[in-house]
Amino acid sequence: MSELPASYKEFLADKSEMFISTVKPVLQQSAADKLHGVRVTYNPGATGHQAHLDETLPFGVVLEDID
Repeated sequence: MSELPASYKEFLADKSEMFISTVKPVLQQSAADKLHGVRVTYNPGATGHQAHLDETLPFGVVLEDID
């Protein structure tokens, strides 16, 4: 498994375990590919946070957004 870059580790540093378990698999995929960054969106209600690779972001960048 690829090591997460420092920017991803810093992003996760103050997050809850539930948030980390949702987002970390996508961060790991990004670290393995080293091609794209990750966009994390917040959806009000029961769905909560979601993460996906974002071709518009360079590798190592995490952008939080509201969906």
